[in-house]
Amino acid sequence: MSNKLYAGVALRETRQKFDLTQKEFAQRLGVSLPYLNQMENNHRPIASSVILALAQNFGFDVTQLRQGGAERSLADMKEALADPVFAELSPPMADLQLMATNAPTLTRAFLELHRNYKQTQERLASLDEALGRQETGIVQSPWEEVRDFFHYCDNYIDAVDKAAESYAAKADILDGDGRKAAADWLMARHGVSVSYDHDTQLRRFDPDQNILFLNQHVGAETQLFQIIHQTALIEHDDLLEMTLDTARFQSDAARAICKIGLANYFAGAAVMPYAKFLQAAQEHRHDLEHLGHLFGASVEQVAHRLSTLQRPGLKGIPFFFVRVDQAGTITKRHSSTRMQFARFGGACPLWNVHRAFETPGQFLRQLAETPDGVRYLCLAREVSKPGGSFHAPTRRYAIGLGCEVKHAASLVYADDLAPRKDSAFEPIGISCRICERENCHQRSVPPLERKLDIDMQARGVVPYRLG
Repeated sequence: MSNKLYAGVALRETRQKFDLTQKEFAQRLGVSLPYLNQMENNHRPIASSVILALAQNFGFDVTQLRQGGAERSLADMKEALADPVFAELSPPMADLQLMATNAPTLTRAFLELHRNYKQTQERLASLDEALGRQETGIVQSPWEEVRDFFHYCDNYIDAVDKAAESYAAKADILDGDGRKAAADWLMARHGVSVSYDHDTQLRRFDPDQNILFLNQHVGAETQLFQIIHQTALIEHDDLLEMTLDTARFQSDAARAICKIGLANYFAGAAVMPYAKFLQAAQEHRHDLEHLGHLFGASVEQVAHRLSTLQRPGLKGIPFFFVRVDQAGTITKRHSSTRMQFARFGGACPLWNVHRAFETPGQFLRQLAETPDGVRYLCLAREVSKPGGSFHAPTRRYAIGLGCEVKHAASLVYADDLAPRKDSAFEPIGISCRICERENCHQRSVPPLERKLDIDMQARGVVPYRLG
């Protein structure tokens, strides 16, 4: 695999930020004008001397020079172009890579257009239910819109993260009884008292009485999380609103959902402050249960937090994180790795996250290889969320966390595995509709971009061969 780094967009943006011509910029970087032009257009990889000059002369954060964003967009474009509507078009991979790298804004626009198209198709499929309504225009799914916002922010919101880190230090929630400290802060700063009752809701705030009601049956870590969530809504409303302004959501519903998501992000970042959490994760080799005990957080909260450690200049291991329900539907997803989850449909059935429901409370480990040849260490665990009484339903999910196998030595879960043994890796994909594996025994549908060869006189695992 090539280690060459192309960064044309970053070079152009830096030059435009300082209002320099190409000639002036080339002189500052110590390269010729034609060479700069080639680098800005990604005809040549960026040289190490240029990276050093960027850091010294322009204060450029070299950790931003990574291919994660382009790879994420490339995976999303590949999935979108597998749609039958593009059956007559088959752009070469080189063209897709060029578009994702050189024109990220145009790529995002294309993906948003395709998403709107898919949602319009879904509306047409249920037209019989909408015949009596006078709706016009395309109504984008607010949930998907918000999920993509966090997805393309690398699941890291710098201003919110740092504000939460500052709050955690001032409120002193890490030492002793964090729940009491958070409640005391809310009362002292905003006159809001916390009351624990039998309410079926996790959190209910009464602004008239200035009382935050919490379900007394849920765990202490959940109660702490909800107290800080409410603190974020009250104390950092301006910050949340400014962040929402940058997202430019298409509906009020999407904006409201995202505000909840940002308050949740603040709570998670406060319970597990970035610098302290990263240091503890490295010291304890990313042991989720141990980190949960240290920070008073659930396993799911710890796993999700690990996937957000993408602060420029202080990054952790790039993880993917996903949560699925018992039907296999992805309810949360994020990846800082090259592995990108399908935006439509479920996850690969060969992935260990689906088997987690069979072994409640236990971690499953899997060495897996995707069709592009990249290998991963994957963790999966079932998580239950009881309702607090006999008649209350229990919500069950499975969470998945993983990283490229080159980071395996930094995880306690890699002990006694054999990451150097080829036969130890199980083949997995993204989803059947875009997976090109020929002989998968769990294939549910053929890949959309492949022709089918049907032999009436023979039958294999599936009743067709891929042409």
